[in-house]
Amino acid sequence: MRFFRRVLKVTGIVVAVLLLLIIVFAVYIWRVSDIRPPVVADTSAFALQKQHVEGSLYRIGDNWIRKNAWGMYEMYVSGAAFERGVKEGVLSQDEIIAQEAAFTSEIKRMVPSPGYLKFLKYVVGFMNRDLPEHVKEEYKEEIYGISHAAADSFSWIGNNYARLLNYHAAHDIGHALQNMMLVGCTSFGAWGDKTEDGSMLIGRNFDFWVGDKFAENKILCFEKPSAGYAFASVTWGGFIGVVSGMNEKGLTVTINAARSDIPLGAATPVSLVAREVLQYASNLKEALAIAESREMFVSESFLVASAADKKAVVIEKTPKQLAVYDPGSDHIQCTNHYQSKLLLHQKLNSEQMKKSASVYRYQRLQELMTQQYPLTPQKMATILRDRRGIGGKDIGNGNEKAVNQLIAHHSVIFEPDSLRFWVSTAPWQLGPYICYDLKKVFGINGLQHDSEIATVNRTIGADSFLYSKEYRSFLEFRKNKLALLFHQAVDTSAVVRSNPHFYDAYRIAGDYCYEKKWYPAAIDYYRKALSLEVATQDERNAISGKIVQCQKQLKD
Repeated sequence: MRFFRRVLKVTGIVVAVLLLLIIVFAVYIWRVSDIRPPVVADTSAFALQKQHVEGSLYRIGDNWIRKNAWGMYEMYVSGAAFERGVKEGVLSQDEIIAQEAAFTSEIKRMVPSPGYLKFLKYVVGFMNRDLPEHVKEEYKEEIYGISHAAADSFSWIGNNYARLLNYHAAHDIGHALQNMMLVGCTSFGAWGDKTEDGSMLIGRNFDFWVGDKFAENKILCFEKPSAGYAFASVTWGGFIGVVSGMNEKGLTVTINAARSDIPLGAATPVSLVAREVLQYASNLKEALAIAESREMFVSESFLVASAADKKAVVIEKTPKQLAVYDPGSDHIQCTNHYQSKLLLHQKLNSEQMKKSASVYRYQRLQELMTQQYPLTPQKMATILRDRRGIGGKDIGNGNEKAVNQLIAHHSVIFEPDSLRFWVSTAPWQLGPYICYDLKKVFGINGLQHDSEIATVNRTIGADSFLYSKEYRSFLEFRKNKLALLFHQAVDTSAVVRSNPHFYDAYRIAGDYCYEKKWYPAAIDYYRKALSLEVATQDERNAISGKIVQCQKQLKD
């Protein structure tokens, strides 16, 4: 009896200690998940208000925002970090709120449980507990300035400043935790004999999809900070990071995700590293020095082109290593695997090359570039819009192995020597590419009228695919794909008829049949999917596994 009491006493002590540890850990998680904003001595800029000029044009002094004829917002902001951020927030408040609503609604679709969402909030907060220590004070102040315009209705995620800061690391955490590859991009460049006039041309597709709503309110931001170089980048409301941009020195930066380990703590978000390079580097040497100085917690490729150096390189960076891929020629390609001698045979990179769509897309890109030499902006657009596989094979519209996956948030063509660039308009990269001249835009001393700032006579026309029966069929396919995502009825005959060469059409039909317990039909669709060009090894394995599950259900 005495022994039994002693066991109960020890057990009680152990349980009490464990309970105390859980409470302490929970309090710690709660505290680190709600980041405090930086201390700004003068917050008088919070009183700034925008004034309506005419049409879609609003101004704060010589800073302004307008919506162009193609549905894209154009914004110019200047000044020191905090004031600049306030101006960005006030001018683009509607876009910030709409962007956060689009992002959070997609998160809720993927994670429908309110309890689990709350849990994830604290998990992300814990992972990002040291995030402020890895972000430049200037960028924290700019984000704080913007956060004043954010909506309080999203406070279930965190305070306004904490949310906006954490969103800058969302890409990093997402593709590292599950290697989701939400950013499976393609970029390339050519110069010298490989272009028609010898000038450098850089192209990129930012293949990033977090729901259709997320891509609706793109902002082309022209920023003239009080420190560093003036630059332009394609962005969205509340986001100061850079994924595609060019500065006044003719230096461009684009980012491509690479395979990563699961992060154990915060570091500098990839987009903020790219932002710092764009704002403070005038050549490749300076860009490399900035990249080396920053610790990252995911792997990424930065394709950096420099008018001063008359070439482009890929800076490949992992949480532990950095390498530079210099092709030593007059052209360069980058998809989602490393190419440098140092990182080429890294374990994760080898897996990425073997299992993902990256190598196939890289080979198709090489093929297209060779066919189109010497390159012009128009030919760059033709490559960026290509929907086929190697050898021109029909692999279905929307295949990840194609250069154009028909999911792009935006597509850009840079001409660093002339400081001109072209940005695609909706849908994806199928609409016209609109040309902008950095010298012209930064020469505007406050926009006086709601007038076009683009160099309209250099517009690259829309893709003819946009007006075809094949495009209308793709929309039908997409309607059924989204229906499956939202657990709605799928027309299985229509989905395969609308995209007959795409394995995913048959996967969608198979998944719907599986949900309805129509196992023989599901097996037939899955087998047809496997006979086509499946994008990744993981997807092929998943489809094979579903066939096994169907067969098991038929036996039971």
